[in-house]
Amino acid sequence: MESDFKYRAFISYSHQDQSWAQWLHEALESYRVPSRLVGQTTAAGTIPARLVPMFRDRDELPSATDLTAKVNEALAQSAAMIVVCSPRSASSRWVNEEILVFKRLRRSGSIFCLIVDGEPNASDIAGREAEECFAPALRFQLDADGQPTSQRTEPIAADARPGKDGKGNAKLKLIAGLLDVGFDVLKQRELHRRNRRMAMVTALALVVMVVTTTLAITAVIARHDAERRQKQAETLVNFMLGNLTDKLSEVQRLDILEAVDNQAMQYFQLLPTTDVTDDVLQERAKALEKIGRVRMDQGHLPAAMEAFQAAAKLSGPLAAARPDDTTRQIAYSRVLAYAGMTDWSQGKLDSAQQAFEAAQAVLQRGEQYSAADPELIFQLSSIENNIGHVLEARGKLDEADTEYRNMLAQCKLLVGGKIVKTKWMSQMGSAHNNLGKIALIRGDLASAVIEYAADDTIETQLSAHDPKNNDQRTNMFTVRAILGRTLALTGDVQTGMRDLQQAVDIATQVRANDPTETGVEENLALYQMQLSRLLRLSGELSKAHALTTQSLDTFSRLTRQEPANTHWQREFAEVQLEQATQSLAANDADKARTQTQAALGILDPLLKKQPDDRATLLATVNARLLFAKVTTDVLAAQQLRDAALKATQSVKSGGTDPRLLALQVEALVGLGNKAQAQPIIQELSNGGYRDLALLDVFRREGIDYPSNTKSQSQLQAGTNKKDRPRATQ
Repeated sequence: MESDFKYRAFISYSHQDQSWAQWLHEALESYRVPSRLVGQTTAAGTIPARLVPMFRDRDELPSATDLTAKVNEALAQSAAMIVVCSPRSASSRWVNEEILVFKRLRRSGSIFCLIVDGEPNASDIAGREAEECFAPALRFQLDADGQPTSQRTEPIAADARPGKDGKGNAKLKLIAGLLDVGFDVLKQRELHRRNRRMAMVTALALVVMVVTTTLAITAVIARHDAERRQKQAETLVNFMLGNLTDKLSEVQRLDILEAVDNQAMQYFQLLPTTDVTDDVLQERAKALEKIGRVRMDQGHLPAAMEAFQAAAKLSGPLAAARPDDTTRQIAYSRVLAYAGMTDWSQGKLDSAQQAFEAAQAVLQRGEQYSAADPELIFQLSSIENNIGHVLEARGKLDEADTEYRNMLAQCKLLVGGKIVKTKWMSQMGSAHNNLGKIALIRGDLASAVIEYAADDTIETQLSAHDPKNNDQRTNMFTVRAILGRTLALTGDVQTGMRDLQQAVDIATQVRANDPTETGVEENLALYQMQLSRLLRLSGELSKAHALTTQSLDTFSRLTRQEPANTHWQREFAEVQLEQATQSLAANDADKARTQTQAALGILDPLLKKQPDDRATLLATVNARLLFAKVTTDVLAAQQLRDAALKATQSVKSGGTDPRLLALQVEALVGLGNKAQAQPIIQELSNGGYRDLALLDVFRREGIDYPSNTKSQSQLQAGTNKKDRPRATQ
């Protein structure tokens, strides 16, 4: 019975749903149970006058390995459990553990769900797994030993989502469940209360009318005063999101930015959208866009999308009303582009491309009135960059190359004038970087080095001009790492390691300014892994292991924080593969096998979802070949190599990618087909591909692979064109 318990209910939630949990806590504890029900006895016990106390605790227990004693004690002393259900809580280890503990107390029938986001049982639908809002422990029954089974169960749920029960009815459904009374009983009681309040309002109406008439003149004065205060408030908010935001962004203080932006978001949500000028609405949209950008940089993608969608609702109608106003078209296009980037980060290519193309259409409409406007040209180049990325992920390299070359042409048009802005130069660097990636995929290593070096020169010079701008330093260490790993593919391992080490050092410095900036964290961890690979291949296993451990810790935390980010998931698997390769190099095949299986558990679903994404394909094929080395099942090893070979041969475009060809050679050699591998080996030699991993395969198998003089001369010529200053640390 409930009298035997200290708490009426235990509220379980993800820290990302804290606002919902706080609302629920306050709504339940402040609810007054209808007096005629108080004292009655139901299966839930004697009905109290108030549902107090409720237990709500925990910040996701980030450093713990198990539930704390406090939480376990609270679970044992709670009559019921309420789970705030969303994709965040569905992927939370701690929410799942709390449900399991409560179920093992033999109280499965006292678990109630509040759905706030996502979709129940979406994990049963291919491609929609990320929308699941029920944690695994909610969806399956436990056996006699308290272990999850495959037998499904249907949780008792109230649905607070728009178009469903709504917050009011969802609250009453939960209360009805906690008290074990009918929902209609509580609903009718709420209606009676409302009717009484309406009667009181009606009785007071005449008095209010008289008072209102008396205060009419005073109200006019007060309105003007309120408008003045609102204008002052919005001026302050705009400063916080303008000058202050820019300064904090430069020094990577996104932790402060997030606090500022969250307060601003709450402020804007309370403001009306009518009876205000277009200029005010435009400023609000700009502020909401900035809030979304900070949330995106923090890795909070659903929250970022919320801000971008709110901004689009304001800037869209403004742009449509004035198609001749270039500023409005650019603003609306930019918001759509950020929404597309948020979808792209979650692997939602269809919706991302739709958003980018919608943004492009807005700009093309604006071109009719001011085609030469430099800001419009710049924004158009940004959209071409984004569309190129989506096309590239779909395996449409020729179309992506066209977008990237259009982007470069737009940038050259911008920097060819008398006034040149820093962001235009940086954008031109990005265009060179994109073309370098396409050249690499096509097997043209010399052109890839030239394009990457062109970007490196631009970013280094810009950073030297503004050394305190951490955004620019981020651009610099990113291209430095890309250039370094590309040079290593050509056999210039020492320069490649030097560049990667510089990238890691600069990224470490930038990260120190704001440890919560997830973009810098991601890149630092990625480059640590790439440097560790070269160190391992060069025989420095202990240094490689130390870097990989740091990288694993970062990606493990990032993927727990935002499971929907497919890029982080793939990179996490890549680090696990490097860890497995190091374990194999240390003669620990069992550990390598376990680590490779973990990586494949991430990569196989990602490749199924995005079969044309080059990075995911390369990582998955590499994982299968590595597992073929460590498995003790000879037949399974052959099947893995066959699958890897077929995957590399089935690409829609970019089949001459030397990284792909190298994996083909490794698969063929592993299958004993050295003769079939010879033409591919010759093609790699002609292109000057000399990655240490491939050379190691040739060394083990006794395959001759001399340096190709012609290709090395071409690469040397490309390297000489770099002519770039070195970055100071």
